[in-house]
Amino acid sequence: MSRIGNNPVVIPQGVTVDIKDGIVTVKGKLGELTQNFDSVDIKVEDGNVLVTRSSDTKDQKAKHGLYRALMLNMIKGVSQGWTKELELVGVGYRASNQGQKLDLALGFSHNIVLEVAPEVVVETVSEKGKNPIIKLTSFDKQLVGQVAGKIRDFRRPEPYKGKGIKFVGEVLRRKAGKSA
Repeated sequence: MSRIGNNPVVIPQGVTVDIKDGIVTVKGKLGELTQNFDSVDIKVEDGNVLVTRSSDTKDQKAKHGLYRALMLNMIKGVSQGWTKELELVGVGYRASNQGQKLDLALGFSHNIVLEVAPEVVVETVSEKGKNPIIKLTSFDKQLVGQVAGKIRDFRRPEPYKGKGIKFVGEVLRRKAGKSA
């Protein structure tokens, strides 16, 4: 059984953690995040955040590790930030951005224009001879993952040629084509 909830979360320099009425606010150089916590106790001691549970019920055991992981993600997000990179694999697939508008050419009859949340910084990299890459950066891990998933859903990678939008470093399960 995992004991991840028992590990303390170290608060780095420049990050403040405030706890009031079950709501934890984490502030850092990149932004501010708030999260509602219930059924666990959160304390700040000696530059560490400790998550403890009052009993060993199944619900509290599950939330113990969950809330510790959420605290770690919040603290890392406001101090370092989170980045996801997507790669467009396919002939004629292109990506460009003007500020927060992401323009995708994915082989459909029209381009897809996506307005990205203002908390997420969008950057597109296109080099000759290489697949275009979309970089998403933010202090909110959940928001970066949600935006990346939404972009990936426009054209999921298919198993035969591998064409589509995939995460950089993702290993796709490939299938053999027709056999003659």
